[in-house]
Amino acid sequence: MFLQRSAITAARRTVPRFAARRTFVSSIVRREQQHPKSDPPKAVGHSASSPSVLEGYKKLDEIKTMEDLTAPGAKPGTVPTDIEQATGLERLELLGKMQGIDVFDMRPLDASRVGTLADPIVVNAAGNEQYVGCTGCPADSHNVLWITLTREEPLTRCMECGSAYKMHYVGPADDGHAHDHPANPYPRPKNMADFIKEDYLNA
Repeated sequence: MFLQRSAITAARRTVPRFAARRTFVSSIVRREQQHPKSDPPKAVGHSASSPSVLEGYKKLDEIKTMEDLTAPGAKPGTVPTDIEQATGLERLELLGKMQGIDVFDMRPLDASRVGTLADPIVVNAAGNEQYVGCTGCPADSHNVLWITLTREEPLTRCMECGSAYKMHYVGPADDGHAHDHPANPYPRPKNMADFIKEDYLNA
């Protein structure tokens, strides 16, 4: 009876090992057959099996005029997606995201230092005005204070922490919406920057 139990135990151990070896080897062969080594390159951030999101759409370096930012529209009988109906700046932003490019540079500003008038924190802007939310240094040292930078006054300071910000205009050289408006006859209202003593200007 002892020999009979030993034979049954040995049979139970050898059969699964043999089956497992064959299954493991055959699975390697099947995996190599399903995924050939010469896969065509795909867009960054997408798996090799999914189609490229840029197929049929222009890349950022191919956009030259406003007509390039016109949407093709959806096929009849279908609901349009964002990329099929977006135009203008929205389409430019979507095409940039499809390539992994942040067109409007939405990264947070440098909060590792306090900007000075000699070395301010530079803020890029494509329009005549840019709003900056300052939270101090280090970040979240005080509540958010919104500061307005303009092309006429590109440099200003935060009223709470004194950090200086400077607007760097990256938009078009000429303003197509000016239409030769007359100059503003009213003077600019004074703010806290007009009352800074000269001893503290470069502090």
